[in-house]
Amino acid sequence: MEFRRFFIAPIRGYQYISRMLPASCRYYPSCSEYAAWQFRFNRPDLALASSTLRILRCNQLFAGGIDYPKVRWAPPAPAEAANPLDPPGRLLAPLPRSNPTDRKIDVQYWIVPAQKPGHYLILKAFDD
Repeated sequence: MEFRRFFIAPIRGYQYISRMLPASCRYYPSCSEYAAWQFRFNRPDLALASSTLRILRCNQLFAGGIDYPKVRWAPPAPAEAANPLDPPGRLLAPLPRSNPTDRKIDVQYWIVPAQKPGHYLILKAFDD
């Protein structure tokens, strides 16, 4: 997991600086957010290739629009899906819900089946 931080750190730095500039990305999610999601959910080589192609498409020759990251993923067994943070062979209590008054936002990622078998889209959902 540490290698992912190595790739995501420059993207987060760019996002911090780009907040001061007018928005110019033709896609949702933005190209930098797309790249961060790719590096979070894909191998670095696939993430770099997908992110590069997306940045090259972000110009006046392409219409833009909604373009969620696509990943290859194998669903976990039902026992693992109950609590993905469980170590094998040890049961843990479900993760506690945050207090609704603490002003933090819980972010969840939804994995939605794409057209090809074994390929999925990553969607971000915010829990109020």
